[in-house]
Parts: sequence; structure tokens; C-alpha cells
Amino acid sequence: MNIISKYFPDLTEEQIAQFKQLKDLYRIWNEQINVISRKDVDELYVRHVLHSLGIAKVISFKDYTRILDVGTGGGFPGIPLAILFPNCQFVLVDSIGKKIKVVNEVVSTLGLQNVKAINARAEEVKGQFDFVVTRAVARIDKFIPWVKGKLKPEGFNDLKNGILFLKGGDLAEEIEKSGKKVEIFPLSNYFKEEFFETKVVVYTRVKK
Repeated sequence: MNIISKYFPDLTEEQIAQFKQLKDLYRIWNEQINVISRKDVDELYVRHVLHSLGIAKVISFKDYTRILDVGTGGGFPGIPLAILFPNCQFVLVDSIGKKIKVVNEVVSTLGLQNVKAINARAEEVKGQFDFVVTRAVARIDKFIPWVKGKLKPEGFNDLKNGILFLKGGDLAEEIEKSGKKVEIFPLSNYFKEEFFETKVVVYTRVKK
């Protein structure tokens, strides 16, 4: 947990308490429903929580921003971001029901009022959002059609409305195939742990 406070020193006492609960919650639920790899439970704060919060180093969401987390799995990156940005609204979606069950249990225990979890495919989600976030779900060119029409055309954040992908490795071919103009933010610029040497946030806009 100390690593979260190291990179995000302005957390409230409530946020610190919520982040502290995550390890025990995921350890308990992972024993019943395997939502993250068992070896990663011990590295939860670096490989899942801090990794999710890499998006917050690229953009500090303003109050009332609506964010859709596609393929959230056990709640990443949505739950850590929802803790960090309590005045934003998050919709976490996954097509696997047992993963959404874990998300709902974690959200309930933490008392997060700004999260709604939905068991569905991204295409089935109603409404529009300022941003879509996702982590290691699909290639960019495959992912973008899933969220077509889901982004509001006008925004009020420092970045224009768009998609924020948490990615890793060599992305040159994937980006070229997507045909999209992207910005790449290496997470090694913000976090010094070895895990982040090859991790990036890829940002792209999607017009109608």
C-alpha cells in the first residue's frame, strides 16, 4: 500500500483506507473466483492497482466525468480509478458474470457510490461517456468498433474525449494496423519499478 501513497501523496484518509482493503478483498474473492492470476495477488499493488492508476498520471479526470471500463475483469482499471476520483462516474462492464460478481462485492465493501457494474458486452452498454478505459482486452483495431458511438463529442477535460488503453510490449504493428493517430505515454516516466519499463498508456480519439 505504501507504494500507492508514494506516487499519490494527496490521498484522503478514506481513500487510503479503501486502497488498504483491496489486497485482503482480492485475496478472499480470488480463492473463490479466479479473477487475477494467483501469483499476482502478492503483487496486487504494483501489477494491478498502481498499473491501473497509470491512467491518472496521463489525465486527472475532472469532477462529473463519465468513464466506461471495458473488459474490467476483477475491476481493473475501474475500481482504483473510482477510488482516486470519487466525484466521477464509472461504469464497469465485462461479459463474464462471475467477474462482475466480484466487482460488485468489492464495490459494496468499499462503499463506492460512483461505480456501476454491468454483465454485458461493451456494444450492449447504453449511454455515452467522456472516456473509455481498458487494460489488455483486445488489439486497438478490434476494440474500437466495440465502443463506436459511446463517446460524447464534446468534453471538458484537459484531454479531448477518447480511449485510454493500458498496454505493454512492442505496439508498432498494432498501432499501424489500427490506422489511428495515437499518443503514447510510457509509464516508466511516472513509476520507477521494473514492472513498468515496457508499460504504456495509449490514447486515441474516436470520432463518430
